Amino acid sequence: MKYLLSLFFVFSITVSVLAQNEQPKLVVGIVVDQMRYDYLTRFYNKYGENGFKRMMREGFNCKNNHFNYIPTKTGPGHASIYTGTTPKYHGIIANDWFDKNLGKTVNCVQDDAVLAIGTNSNTAKDGKMSPHRMVASTFADENRLFTQMRGKTIGISIKHRSAILSAGHSANAAFWLDYDHNGNGNWITSSYYMNELPRWVQDFNASDVTESYFKVWHTLYDINSYTESGSDLNTFERIFKGKESATFPYDLNTLKTKNGNYKIIAESPFGNSLTTDFAIKAIDAEALGIDAHTDVLTISYSSTDKIGHDFGVNAKETEDTYLRLDLELARLFKALDEKVGKGEYTIFLTSDHGAPNVPNYLLSKKIPAGLFDASKMFDEMNAFLEKKYKVSGLILSRINNQIFFDYNKIEQNQLNLEDLKEIVALQLLKYRLIDKVYITSEINQFEGPSGYLESLLNNGHNQKRSGDILFVYNPGVFKDTEWNRTGTDHYSGFSYDTHVPLLFFGKGIKHGQTLSKTEITDIAPTMSALLGISFPNATIGQPLEFVLK
Repeated sequence: MKYLLSLFFVFSITVSVLAQNEQPKLVVGIVVDQMRYDYLTRFYNKYGENGFKRMMREGFNCKNNHFNYIPTKTGPGHASIYTGTTPKYHGIIANDWFDKNLGKTVNCVQDDAVLAIGTNSNTAKDGKMSPHRMVASTFADENRLFTQMRGKTIGISIKHRSAILSAGHSANAAFWLDYDHNGNGNWITSSYYMNELPRWVQDFNASDVTESYFKVWHTLYDINSYTESGSDLNTFERIFKGKESATFPYDLNTLKTKNGNYKIIAESPFGNSLTTDFAIKAIDAEALGIDAHTDVLTISYSSTDKIGHDFGVNAKETEDTYLRLDLELARLFKALDEKVGKGEYTIFLTSDHGAPNVPNYLLSKKIPAGLFDASKMFDEMNAFLEKKYKVSGLILSRINNQIFFDYNKIEQNQLNLEDLKEIVALQLLKYRLIDKVYITSEINQFEGPSGYLESLLNNGHNQKRSGDILFVYNPGVFKDTEWNRTGTDHYSGFSYDTHVPLLFFGKGIKHGQTLSKTEITDIAPTMSALLGISFPNATIGQPLEFVLK
């Protein structure tokens, strides 16, 4: 009997050790901000062997991966990737939205209850941030709970919302760059995570790593070889202050004073290089992937989005940024091989949204497109309602292609909300570039016929936070602002915004590819299944069984 009990004990320990060995020591989630799927194929022949191609060669490529909601924005994108659900349930309905209770626009990670850590002042706008508006857990949160908080989670991105929403609620840390509003160029955090920056972050900030990227941005290769992009000189790209044209080269040290100082680094491919520098330092300093408990590192490469907004899909600047990013991925993978061990970590790479070509570029090629003046529409609609009802300002906001009514004024003037919605919806449909309009019910449930776009709108509609009316532009159309007249934007449910890469690579991942449709909400449950942990609490996605060994 003692022999059998001893044998059973040894067997149990062996099974436990084998189970641990099957799990990766480190999961790395990589989000490339604003990466269309066709950037994998369009620039494929110019990529090296150890970045994107290594993931495709050794891992699994989901070629038909899409977002399954509207709006396709950075905040909702990162939240959906890591929670496995959509804005309907995780609550991050946009980067910014009109808060009906506060009566003002709020940022998705803004938190006035916390202090900025690492900035010049504790009142610094870009430091007072936390994940408190995201109401669902991430797979990193579930890993923390599963390991009794022994498995670490670190989130890194130049953008605060990308670092914070990826890392989740229980993260050890999220770090972002203080670059906007003439920030100090430090990697910072907030008191939600800690009261003082770790010594390694302080040392990194005190070094000259960030400042070393105030240098000249030339093309990585001969610009004449960039045949996958349009002419370097054109009228579809933003011109940095201090330059006469949006053409190479860009002397960042000369341009920085007129372009937000450290912000110019974020708007160049060197922002991605800086992110890799910091991520590799974090792997070392935080001892990620060293012990028996799986750690999670989330990295969002944000400069790709900023460059896309500045220059557009067809720009040589965009091509050069992806060729350089390919080298950054190779550098990161090499560091992981050396520090964690080849075959001991798992990576997925995706994007938070895609992007269309610049509308004016499309028009120049006789493809329908356009810019819609939403500010003018807002004024016209309020003027129309004031003339009809003798009440001014009945519409409070038109943010994110949504209309928000002033309920107090409606009640005070004894107006019928449902009648207002019907009237405004009919007026909106008269605009040439608006294709569809939907109204919510009295309790703010999404209403609309069943269909592809309607399903995406429903998944993106949050009963407490979304507006009273939702409208959809024609394909190739987005909001007309001074910023949007050059470069690109994103928001829609059309394929140029929803179709993004999804690559899996590393321990526990099969080699292969599929054209079967996958959805962005499938990533978190797939990672959870790999780790043998609970799915995030609001997950609607399904594990991609064909990806896992």
